[in-house]
Amino acid sequence: MATAPRTQQVIDGIRSRIAARLLCAGDRLPSVRQSAARFGVSPATVVEAYDRLVADGVIQAVPRSGFFVSHLASAPAGPAANAPRRDHAIDPFWVSRQSLDESGAVAMPGCGWLPADWMPQAALQRGLREAMRDPANLLHYGSTAGDPALRRQIALRFAGEGLVCDPDRILLTASGSAAADLICRLLLRPGDTVLLDDPCYFNYQALVAAHAARAVSVPFGPSGPDPAVFAAVVAAERPRLYLTNSGVHNPTGGALALPTAHRLPGLAAAHGMVIVEDDIFADFAPGRPTMAALDGLSGVIRIGSFSKTISAAVRCGYIAARPEWIDALADLQLATGFGGPSPLASAAIGHVLGQGAYRRHMEQLRRKLDRARRHSAQALASLGLTVSGADGAGFTLWCRLPAGLDSAALAQRCLAHGVILAPGNVFSPSQSAAPFLRWNVAQTSPAALDALAKAMAAESAG
Repeated sequence: MATAPRTQQVIDGIRSRIAARLLCAGDRLPSVRQSAARFGVSPATVVEAYDRLVADGVIQAVPRSGFFVSHLASAPAGPAANAPRRDHAIDPFWVSRQSLDESGAVAMPGCGWLPADWMPQAALQRGLREAMRDPANLLHYGSTAGDPALRRQIALRFAGEGLVCDPDRILLTASGSAAADLICRLLLRPGDTVLLDDPCYFNYQALVAAHAARAVSVPFGPSGPDPAVFAAVVAAERPRLYLTNSGVHNPTGGALALPTAHRLPGLAAAHGMVIVEDDIFADFAPGRPTMAALDGLSGVIRIGSFSKTISAAVRCGYIAARPEWIDALADLQLATGFGGPSPLASAAIGHVLGQGAYRRHMEQLRRKLDRARRHSAQALASLGLTVSGADGAGFTLWCRLPAGLDSAALAQRCLAHGVILAPGNVFSPSQSAAPFLRWNVAQTSPAALDALAKAMAAESAG
């Protein structure tokens, strides 16, 4: 035990030199005796430190040659390298990995998608069969802007909500996340400021970190950000972009009030800020105001995808924006990926959207979710949670825990019972949402509610 702190000192020292690129992949480490002298420890302590670094894959032991930095240790820094360090229970990458890698034996009220049997499987299968009739969808690259039929379908859907948009102003992308990433690549430079809601969709925070930008935030209430607070933050921080959900906000389930939706684009334009409006949940709440429709895609960029309503496996996203931005984004997409979504995926989704079955699916899904929200809200309220969003739209509720309880601690306890939660601070840039959690009503189960109740009791007991 006495040598443990000194061993960690050696480990941390070597890791920091690798992180600073003072030691790179393939470099030989100092000998055991040299490191012992450098760190002022015994050779046995260095041997223990090197053994632990070998076990972690940071360095490699080469017989009769010494120890060398592993290629894995010098991998390029990803988004997490630029993001603030957080406990795993409030780390969005950890939450996503737990949800995506689960074996099917766990309950996932913390995940951000619908169960497979809630999705339009028959319509998607028909769409894929139709798409496969064209050999080009199986064998060729797609067109630069993406499948024309799908872009027309998207333009028609925009028209239904009052947004007039020519299909040539729509670019198909590999996913909704890819759409946001392309915009950040085009419009951001390292050190730029990006405005986020607080709370917000957690992947926005990771995206900002990946582009070496600085995140600032504005509180998001039931009807959106307060315009006066929004204006003050924009004037003080001069952000380049504002990334937001509007139709159904993730995670709160709120929506922009019409006066707010009118005011925000003007405030943004006055300070040279571009709004990126992610309306991936638009079909869960048709008729709600969008800034893109009110602004006419002048200073607002509209993005979305179909992963929440059709399929998370058949990926396709889109961007609707000013013509010059669409041209630049298309070139950037060619440079970074030589095209957007799979032609097979976009053609299949186009077929699904063109069928009456999709409209009927969404009508049925909205009714099903209405019932699920009411049932889940009642169950959670019976446990002492204060629930927002039960009368709204979409599939998530924003829940405040009883006083004194921390959602990150509950998430850790629930994971031990095979239940994945989404703690509030996953979504909060200011880390001010510890008493909250996001709950997926389509993933509510007796096992999930029981695990939450037991975790709350255990935390309350201390």
